[in-house]
Amino acid sequence: MGDFVIAEAKRCLQCKKPLCKEGCPVKTPFNEVVNLLLEGNITEAGEKLFNNNPLSVVCSLVCPHASQCEGHCVMGRKGNPIKVSMVENYISDYYLNFVASEAAKNADKKVAIIGSGPAGITIAILLASKGYDITIFEAHDKIGGVLRYGIPEFRLPRTILDKLKDKLVSMGVKIRPNTLIGPTITVDDLFRDGYKAVFIGTGVWNPKGLGIKGETLGHVHYAIDYLKSPEVYNLGKKVCVIGAGNVAMDVARTALRNGSKEVHIMYRRGPVSMDAEELEVEYAKIDGVKFDFYKSPLEIVDNGVKYIKTEVVEIDENGKEKVVSIEGSEDIFEADSVILAIGQGPRANIVSTTSGIEVNNRGLLAIDECGRTTREGVFASGDVVTGAKTVVEAVRLSKIAAQAIDEYITEKYK
Repeated sequence: MGDFVIAEAKRCLQCKKPLCKEGCPVKTPFNEVVNLLLEGNITEAGEKLFNNNPLSVVCSLVCPHASQCEGHCVMGRKGNPIKVSMVENYISDYYLNFVASEAAKNADKKVAIIGSGPAGITIAILLASKGYDITIFEAHDKIGGVLRYGIPEFRLPRTILDKLKDKLVSMGVKIRPNTLIGPTITVDDLFRDGYKAVFIGTGVWNPKGLGIKGETLGHVHYAIDYLKSPEVYNLGKKVCVIGAGNVAMDVARTALRNGSKEVHIMYRRGPVSMDAEELEVEYAKIDGVKFDFYKSPLEIVDNGVKYIKTEVVEIDENGKEKVVSIEGSEDIFEADSVILAIGQGPRANIVSTTSGIEVNNRGLLAIDECGRTTREGVFASGDVVTGAKTVVEAVRLSKIAAQAIDEYITEKYK
Protein backbone atom coordinates (compact mmCIF):
# COMPACT_ATOMS: atom_id res chain seq x y z
CA MET A 1 0.00 0.00 0.00
CA GLY A 2 2.69 2.49 1.05
CA ASP A 3 4.82 1.71 -2.00
CA PHE A 4 1.86 2.26 -4.30
CA VAL A 5 1.00 5.59 -2.68
CA ILE A 6 4.55 6.83 -3.13
CA ALA A 7 4.65 5.62 -6.73
CA GLU A 8 1.40 7.43 -7.51
CA ALA A 9 2.57 10.59 -5.78
CA LYS A 10 5.76 10.57 -7.86
CA ARG A 11 3.71 10.24 -11.05
CA CYS A 12 1.97 13.55 -10.29
CA LEU A 13 3.21 16.39 -12.49
CA GLN A 14 2.37 18.95 -9.76
CA CYS A 15 0.77 21.14 -12.40
CA LYS A 16 0.84 24.90 -11.91
CA LYS A 17 -2.81 25.00 -12.99
CA PRO A 18 -4.02 21.62 -11.73
CA LEU A 19 -7.12 20.32 -13.49
CA CYS A 20 -7.72 17.87 -10.63
CA LYS A 21 -8.30 20.85 -8.36
CA GLU A 22 -10.75 22.35 -10.84
CA GLY A 23 -12.63 19.07 -10.95
CA CYS A 24 -13.01 18.96 -7.17
CA PRO A 25 -16.11 20.66 -5.70
CA VAL A 26 -14.03 21.94 -2.76
CA LYS A 27 -10.92 22.69 -4.85
CA THR A 28 -8.52 20.34 -3.05
CA PRO A 29 -4.95 21.60 -3.80
CA PHE A 30 -3.58 18.15 -4.58
CA ASN A 31 -0.49 19.44 -6.40
CA GLU A 32 0.63 21.34 -3.30
CA VAL A 33 -0.16 18.40 -1.04
CA VAL A 34 1.87 15.95 -3.13
CA ASN A 35 4.85 18.27 -3.05
CA LEU A 36 4.72 18.44 0.75
CA LEU A 37 4.38 14.65 1.00
CA LEU A 38 7.38 13.94 -1.21
CA GLU A 39 9.45 16.46 0.74
CA GLY A 40 8.74 14.54 3.95
CA ASN A 41 6.18 16.97 5.36
CA ILE A 42 3.23 14.60 5.62
CA THR A 43 1.76 16.33 8.69
CA GLU A 44 1.75 19.67 6.92
CA ALA A 45 0.23 17.99 3.88
CA GLY A 46 -2.50 16.50 6.08
CA GLU A 47 -3.17 19.83 7.72
CA LYS A 48 -3.60 21.49 4.33
CA LEU A 49 -6.08 18.82 3.28
CA PHE A 50 -7.96 19.01 6.59
CA ASN A 51 -8.19 22.80 6.62
CA ASN A 52 -9.58 22.78 3.09
CA ASN A 53 -11.92 19.85 3.71
CA PRO A 54 -12.45 18.54 7.27
CA LEU A 55 -13.85 15.35 5.74
CA SER A 56 -10.93 14.77 3.38
CA VAL A 57 -10.35 11.30 4.86
CA VAL A 58 -13.99 10.40 4.08
CA CYS A 59 -14.19 12.01 0.65
CA SER A 60 -11.04 10.20 -0.42
CA LEU A 61 -13.01 6.96 -0.04
CA VAL A 62 -16.57 7.75 -1.09
CA CYS A 63 -16.37 10.57 -3.67
CA PRO A 64 -17.14 9.83 -7.35
CA HIS A 65 -13.47 10.40 -8.20
CA ALA A 66 -13.81 9.31 -11.81
CA SER A 67 -15.99 12.33 -12.55
CA GLN A 68 -14.12 14.75 -10.28
CA CYS A 69 -10.40 14.93 -9.41
CA GLU A 70 -9.20 11.78 -11.17
CA GLY A 71 -11.51 12.35 -14.12
CA HIS A 72 -9.86 15.72 -14.73
CA CYS A 73 -6.25 14.62 -14.22
CA VAL A 74 -4.13 15.50 -17.25
CA MET A 75 -2.37 12.14 -16.98
CA GLY A 76 -5.64 10.47 -17.88
CA ARG A 77 -5.64 11.93 -21.38
CA LYS A 78 -3.06 9.49 -22.69
CA GLY A 79 -2.95 6.90 -19.93
CA ASN A 80 -4.02 6.36 -16.34
CA PRO A 81 -4.89 9.32 -14.10
CA ILE A 82 -3.15 9.70 -10.76
CA LYS A 83 -4.95 7.81 -7.99
CA VAL A 84 -5.62 11.06 -6.17
CA SER A 85 -8.06 9.36 -3.82
CA MET A 86 -5.55 6.80 -2.57
CA VAL A 87 -2.81 9.35 -1.91
CA GLU A 88 -5.26 11.73 -0.24
CA ASN A 89 -6.63 8.98 2.00
CA TYR A 90 -3.16 7.90 3.12
CA ILE A 91 -2.21 11.44 4.12
CA SER A 92 -5.56 12.32 5.70
CA ASP A 93 -5.76 9.14 7.76
CA TYR A 94 -2.21 9.68 9.03
CA TYR A 95 -3.04 13.24 10.02
CA LEU A 96 -6.04 12.20 12.12
CA ASN A 97 -3.95 9.56 13.90
CA PHE A 98 -1.23 11.88 15.08
CA VAL A 99 -2.59 15.39 15.28
CA ALA A 100 -4.92 16.65 17.99
CA SER A 101 -6.39 20.13 18.19
CA GLU A 102 -7.12 22.24 21.22
CA ALA A 103 -9.03 25.43 20.59
CA ALA A 104 -9.96 27.95 23.28
CA LYS A 105 -13.75 28.27 23.55
CA ASN A 106 -15.68 31.49 23.92
CA ALA A 107 -18.70 30.73 26.11
CA ASP A 108 -20.50 33.76 24.69
CA LYS A 109 -20.38 32.32 21.17
CA LYS A 110 -22.58 29.24 21.48
CA VAL A 111 -23.78 27.50 18.32
CA ALA A 112 -26.13 24.50 18.23
CA ILE A 113 -25.62 21.98 15.47
CA ILE A 114 -28.50 19.61 14.80
CA GLY A 115 -27.24 16.46 13.14
CA SER A 116 -23.73 15.02 12.97
CA GLY A 117 -23.61 13.92 9.36
CA PRO A 118 -21.20 15.39 6.79
CA ALA A 119 -22.68 18.88 7.06
CA GLY A 120 -22.80 18.94 10.85
CA ILE A 121 -19.26 17.63 11.34
CA THR A 122 -17.89 20.13 8.83
CA ILE A 123 -19.63 23.08 10.48
CA ALA A 124 -18.55 21.94 13.95
CA ILE A 125 -14.87 21.70 13.01
CA LEU A 126 -14.78 24.98 11.10
CA LEU A 127 -16.49 26.97 13.86
CA ALA A 128 -14.70 25.25 16.75
CA SER A 129 -11.39 26.17 15.12
CA LYS A 130 -12.49 29.81 15.46
CA GLY A 131 -13.25 29.50 19.15
CA TYR A 132 -16.99 28.88 19.01
CA ASP A 133 -18.63 26.91 21.82
CA ILE A 134 -20.24 24.08 19.85
CA THR A 135 -22.84 21.52 20.91
CA ILE A 136 -23.90 18.80 18.47
CA PHE A 137 -27.34 17.23 18.92
CA GLU A 138 -27.45 13.78 17.33
CA ALA A 139 -30.59 11.65 17.12
CA HIS A 140 -28.63 8.38 16.96
CA ASP A 141 -26.30 6.91 19.56
CA LYS A 142 -23.14 7.70 17.58
CA ILE A 143 -22.04 10.53 15.30
CA GLY A 144 -21.76 10.26 11.54
CA GLY A 145 -25.29 10.44 10.23
CA VAL A 146 -25.42 8.98 6.74
CA LEU A 147 -21.68 8.28 6.92
CA ARG A 148 -22.27 5.74 9.70
CA TYR A 149 -25.84 4.62 9.09
CA GLY A 150 -26.13 4.93 5.33
CA ILE A 151 -22.76 3.88 3.88
CA PRO A 152 -21.67 0.26 4.36
CA GLU A 153 -18.66 -0.57 6.52
CA PHE A 154 -16.80 -2.08 3.56
CA ARG A 155 -16.88 1.30 1.81
CA LEU A 156 -16.28 3.51 4.84
CA PRO A 157 -14.70 1.91 7.94
CA ARG A 158 -16.33 3.06 11.17
CA THR A 159 -12.89 3.59 12.73
CA ILE A 160 -12.58 6.71 10.57
CA LEU A 161 -15.72 8.18 12.12
CA ASP A 162 -14.41 7.35 15.57
CA LYS A 163 -11.24 9.31 14.78
CA LEU A 164 -13.34 12.27 13.65
CA LYS A 165 -15.27 12.11 16.93
CA ASP A 166 -11.97 12.19 18.84
CA LYS A 167 -10.97 15.19 16.76
CA LEU A 168 -14.20 17.00 17.63
CA VAL A 169 -13.84 16.25 21.32
CA SER A 170 -10.23 17.45 21.29
CA MET A 171 -11.47 20.74 19.85
CA GLY A 172 -13.88 21.18 22.75
CA VAL A 173 -17.05 20.20 20.87
CA LYS A 174 -19.79 18.78 23.11
CA ILE A 175 -21.91 15.94 21.71
CA ARG A 176 -25.41 15.02 22.89
CA PRO A 177 -26.31 11.60 21.42
CA ASN A 178 -29.82 10.13 21.32
CA THR A 179 -31.30 13.63 21.25
CA LEU A 180 -33.96 14.29 18.62
CA ILE A 181 -34.65 17.99 18.22
CA GLY A 182 -38.34 18.78 17.77
CA PRO A 183 -40.52 16.66 20.03
CA THR A 184 -39.00 17.71 23.38
CA ILE A 185 -36.23 20.22 22.70
CA THR A 186 -37.22 22.79 20.08
CA VAL A 187 -35.28 25.42 18.16
CA ASP A 188 -36.96 28.02 20.36
CA ASP A 189 -35.53 26.25 23.42
CA LEU A 190 -32.04 26.45 21.94
CA PHE A 191 -32.27 30.21 21.47
CA ARG A 192 -33.74 30.53 24.97
CA ASP A 193 -30.68 28.80 26.39
CA GLY A 194 -28.20 31.17 24.86
CA TYR A 195 -27.27 29.70 21.51
CA LYS A 196 -26.52 32.56 19.15
CA ALA A 197 -27.17 30.51 16.01
CA VAL A 198 -28.65 27.13 15.10
CA PHE A 199 -27.45 24.99 12.22
CA ILE A 200 -29.64 22.23 10.77
CA GLY A 201 -27.90 19.36 9.02
CA THR A 202 -30.34 16.55 9.63
CA GLY A 203 -30.14 14.85 6.25
CA VAL A 204 -32.92 12.84 4.63
CA TRP A 205 -34.14 9.82 6.60
CA ASN A 206 -37.71 9.29 5.42
CA PRO A 207 -37.76 6.50 2.83
CA LYS A 208 -39.85 6.94 -0.29
CA GLY A 209 -42.28 4.23 -1.25
CA LEU A 210 -43.49 3.00 -4.61
CA GLY A 211 -47.14 3.42 -3.65
CA ILE A 212 -48.03 -0.06 -4.81
CA LYS A 213 -49.97 -2.82 -3.11
CA GLY A 214 -47.92 -5.05 -0.80
CA GLU A 215 -45.47 -2.53 0.66
CA THR A 216 -46.62 -3.32 4.21
CA LEU A 217 -45.86 -7.04 3.96
CA GLY A 218 -43.39 -8.48 6.45
CA HIS A 219 -40.65 -9.29 3.95
CA VAL A 220 -40.52 -5.74 2.53
CA HIS A 221 -37.92 -3.25 3.79
CA TYR A 222 -36.64 0.23 2.95
CA ALA A 223 -33.00 0.71 1.98
CA ILE A 224 -32.22 3.57 4.37
CA ASP A 225 -33.57 1.50 7.28
CA TYR A 226 -31.77 -1.67 6.24
CA LEU A 227 -28.38 0.02 5.95
CA LYS A 228 -28.59 1.33 9.54
CA SER A 229 -28.25 -2.19 10.97
CA PRO A 230 -28.25 -4.92 8.31
CA GLU A 231 -27.25 -7.57 10.84
CA VAL A 232 -30.71 -7.52 12.47
CA TYR A 233 -32.52 -8.46 9.24
CA ASN A 234 -33.24 -12.00 8.09
CA LEU A 235 -33.62 -11.51 4.35
CA GLY A 236 -33.48 -15.14 3.30
CA LYS A 237 -31.54 -16.61 0.41
CA LYS A 238 -32.93 -14.58 -2.51
CA VAL A 239 -33.39 -10.81 -2.38
CA CYS A 240 -34.88 -8.36 -4.87
CA VAL A 241 -33.69 -4.74 -4.64
CA ILE A 242 -35.88 -2.24 -6.47
CA GLY A 243 -33.91 0.84 -7.57
CA ALA A 244 -30.85 1.75 -9.60
CA GLY A 245 -28.87 4.34 -7.65
CA ASN A 246 -25.76 4.09 -5.50
CA VAL A 247 -27.90 3.21 -2.47
CA ALA A 248 -29.35 0.24 -4.33
CA MET A 249 -25.82 -0.97 -5.08
CA ASP A 250 -24.84 -0.56 -1.43
CA VAL A 251 -27.89 -2.49 -0.28
CA ALA A 252 -27.33 -5.33 -2.74
CA ARG A 253 -23.66 -5.72 -1.84
CA THR A 254 -24.45 -5.53 1.88
CA ALA A 255 -27.12 -8.24 1.59
CA LEU A 256 -24.60 -10.59 -0.01
CA ARG A 257 -22.17 -9.91 2.83
CA ASN A 258 -24.85 -10.70 5.39
CA GLY A 259 -25.92 -14.16 4.35
CA SER A 260 -28.11 -13.83 1.26
CA LYS A 261 -27.00 -16.09 -1.56
CA GLU A 262 -28.65 -14.38 -4.52
CA VAL A 263 -29.37 -10.67 -4.88
CA HIS A 264 -31.05 -9.06 -7.89
CA ILE A 265 -31.47 -5.41 -8.87
CA MET A 266 -34.83 -4.80 -10.56
CA TYR A 267 -35.05 -1.70 -12.73
CA ARG A 268 -37.72 -0.55 -15.17
CA ARG A 269 -35.17 0.93 -17.57
CA GLY A 270 -31.83 -0.31 -18.92
CA PRO A 271 -28.18 0.01 -17.82
CA VAL A 272 -27.58 3.31 -19.65
CA SER A 273 -30.27 5.00 -17.55
CA MET A 274 -29.03 3.92 -14.13
CA ASP A 275 -28.30 6.70 -11.63
CA ALA A 276 -25.56 4.73 -9.88
CA GLU A 277 -21.94 5.59 -10.60
CA GLU A 278 -20.39 3.28 -13.18
CA LEU A 279 -17.73 2.15 -10.70
CA GLU A 280 -20.35 1.26 -8.10
CA VAL A 281 -22.20 -0.84 -10.67
CA GLU A 282 -18.96 -2.63 -11.58
CA TYR A 283 -18.25 -3.38 -7.93
CA ALA A 284 -21.77 -4.75 -7.55
CA LYS A 285 -21.23 -7.05 -10.52
CA ILE A 286 -17.91 -8.24 -9.11
CA ASP A 287 -19.63 -9.05 -5.82
CA GLY A 288 -22.16 -11.18 -7.66
CA VAL A 289 -25.19 -8.88 -7.85
CA LYS A 290 -27.46 -9.75 -10.77
CA PHE A 291 -29.39 -7.16 -12.80
CA ASP A 292 -32.92 -7.52 -14.11
CA PHE A 293 -33.61 -4.65 -16.49
CA TYR A 294 -36.83 -3.54 -18.17
CA LYS A 295 -39.05 -4.86 -15.41
CA SER A 296 -41.45 -2.49 -13.66
CA PRO A 297 -42.94 -3.60 -10.31
CA LEU A 298 -46.74 -3.67 -10.13
CA GLU A 299 -47.33 -5.26 -6.74
CA ILE A 300 -45.38 -6.95 -3.97
CA VAL A 301 -46.74 -10.39 -3.14
CA ASP A 302 -45.89 -12.98 -0.51
CA ASN A 303 -43.45 -14.83 -2.75
CA GLY A 304 -41.79 -11.87 -4.48
CA VAL A 305 -42.64 -9.06 -6.89
CA LYS A 306 -45.30 -8.99 -9.56
CA TYR A 307 -43.89 -7.01 -12.47
CA ILE A 308 -44.53 -6.11 -16.09
CA LYS A 309 -41.89 -5.98 -18.78
CA THR A 310 -41.08 -2.66 -20.45
CA GLU A 311 -39.58 -1.52 -23.72
CA VAL A 312 -37.80 1.65 -24.82
CA VAL A 313 -39.72 4.08 -26.99
CA GLU A 314 -37.27 7.01 -27.00
CA ILE A 315 -34.16 8.50 -25.40
CA ASP A 316 -34.39 12.01 -23.92
CA GLU A 317 -31.78 14.77 -24.13
CA ASN A 318 -30.13 13.53 -20.90
CA GLY A 319 -29.67 10.03 -22.25
CA LYS A 320 -32.50 8.59 -20.14
CA GLU A 321 -34.71 5.95 -21.67
CA LYS A 322 -38.44 6.49 -21.82
CA VAL A 323 -40.14 3.13 -21.47
CA VAL A 324 -43.67 1.79 -21.77
CA SER A 325 -45.19 -1.39 -20.45
CA ILE A 326 -45.60 -4.39 -22.70
CA GLU A 327 -49.19 -5.53 -22.47
CA GLY A 328 -49.66 -9.12 -21.34
CA SER A 329 -46.08 -9.53 -20.07
CA GLU A 330 -46.84 -9.67 -16.33
CA ASP A 331 -44.98 -12.24 -14.29
CA ILE A 332 -43.76 -12.96 -10.73
CA PHE A 333 -40.14 -12.47 -9.70
CA GLU A 334 -39.73 -14.85 -6.80
CA ALA A 335 -37.80 -13.57 -3.79
CA ASP A 336 -37.63 -14.12 -0.04
CA SER A 337 -37.28 -10.40 0.65
CA VAL A 338 -37.79 -7.13 -1.20
CA ILE A 339 -35.87 -3.92 -0.47
CA LEU A 340 -37.03 -0.58 -1.86
CA ALA A 341 -34.13 1.74 -2.74
CA ILE A 342 -35.84 4.55 -4.63
CA GLY A 343 -34.83 7.54 -2.55
CA GLN A 344 -35.63 9.33 0.68
CA GLY A 345 -36.80 12.70 1.91
CA PRO A 346 -36.47 14.85 5.06
CA ARG A 347 -38.32 14.41 8.32
CA ALA A 348 -40.55 17.20 9.62
CA ASN A 349 -39.78 16.97 13.34
CA ILE A 350 -38.05 20.38 13.35
CA VAL A 351 -40.17 22.43 10.95
CA SER A 352 -43.38 21.09 12.50
CA THR A 353 -42.37 22.44 15.92
CA THR A 354 -40.75 25.70 14.80
CA SER A 355 -42.26 28.80 13.23
CA GLY A 356 -40.58 30.77 10.49
CA ILE A 357 -38.60 27.98 8.77
CA GLU A 358 -39.95 27.46 5.28
CA VAL A 359 -39.57 24.38 3.09
CA ASN A 360 -39.93 23.85 -0.65
CA ASN A 361 -42.36 21.55 -2.45
CA ARG A 362 -40.10 18.57 -1.69
CA GLY A 363 -40.07 19.28 2.04
CA LEU A 364 -36.43 20.42 1.89
CA LEU A 365 -35.35 23.50 3.85
CA ALA A 366 -35.40 26.72 1.84
CA ILE A 367 -32.12 28.65 2.09
CA ASP A 368 -30.32 31.48 0.33
CA GLU A 369 -26.92 31.21 -1.35
CA CYS A 370 -25.16 31.41 2.04
CA GLY A 371 -27.15 28.76 3.87
CA ARG A 372 -29.51 31.13 5.71
CA THR A 373 -33.01 29.76 6.25
CA THR A 374 -36.09 31.98 6.36
CA ARG A 375 -35.75 32.33 10.13
CA GLU A 376 -33.09 34.67 11.49
CA GLY A 377 -30.19 32.88 13.16
CA VAL A 378 -31.04 29.48 11.66
CA PHE A 379 -28.80 28.05 8.95
CA ALA A 380 -28.75 24.79 7.03
CA SER A 381 -26.87 22.78 4.42
CA GLY A 382 -26.34 19.22 3.24
CA ASP A 383 -28.99 16.75 2.14
CA VAL A 384 -31.77 18.43 4.15
CA VAL A 385 -31.36 21.31 1.68
CA THR A 386 -30.32 19.58 -1.56
CA GLY A 387 -31.80 16.12 -1.23
CA ALA A 388 -29.47 13.12 -1.24
CA LYS A 389 -26.18 14.28 -2.77
CA THR A 390 -22.48 13.50 -2.37
CA VAL A 391 -20.51 14.01 0.84
CA VAL A 392 -18.23 16.53 -0.84
CA GLU A 393 -21.22 18.62 -1.92
CA ALA A 394 -22.36 18.77 1.69
CA VAL A 395 -18.86 19.92 2.66
CA ARG A 396 -18.85 22.59 -0.05
CA LEU A 397 -22.16 24.08 1.07
CA SER A 398 -21.22 23.80 4.73
CA LYS A 399 -18.03 25.81 4.25
CA ILE A 400 -20.18 28.62 2.88
CA ALA A 401 -22.69 28.29 5.74
CA ALA A 402 -19.93 28.28 8.38
CA GLN A 403 -18.64 31.59 7.06
CA ALA A 404 -22.17 33.02 7.06
CA ILE A 405 -22.71 31.92 10.68
CA ASP A 406 -19.42 33.50 11.74
CA GLU A 407 -20.29 36.76 9.99
CA TYR A 408 -23.82 36.77 11.44
CA ILE A 409 -22.70 36.28 15.05
CA THR A 410 -19.74 38.64 14.74
CA GLU A 411 -21.95 41.41 13.41
CA LYS A 412 -25.00 40.87 15.61
CA TYR A 413 -23.16 40.43 18.91
CA LYS A 414 -20.16 42.72 18.47
